Amino acid sequence: MSRYSSGNRAGTVVAIVADIMALILGLWILMYLLDANRANDLVQFVHNAANWLAGWSRDLFTFDKAWARVVAGYGLAAVVYLFVGHAIAGRLQRH
Repeated sequence: MSRYSSGNRAGTVVAIVADIMALILGLWILMYLLDANRANDLVQFVHNAANWLAGWSRDLFTFDKAWARVVAGYGLAAVVYLFVGHAIAGRLQRH
């Protein structure tokens, strides 16, 4: 059997997509903490993408500090995407 079976490729694709989603969320957390210029096109793109990806967890926590809400809300989404994405990728690669 070939090392690059369809299940292996599908699992790799799922893992890469999960990694990219988590990277975008992590990048937004970093940009927020470093007070990136929100008028910049790249910052706006990353912010919009992160808002869409973390729509379900963005306002889940009600910490007093805004930075803590951003880290917890977007960070939770990043961890969930990594965990679920790599779990699915692992299952696909076994088949």
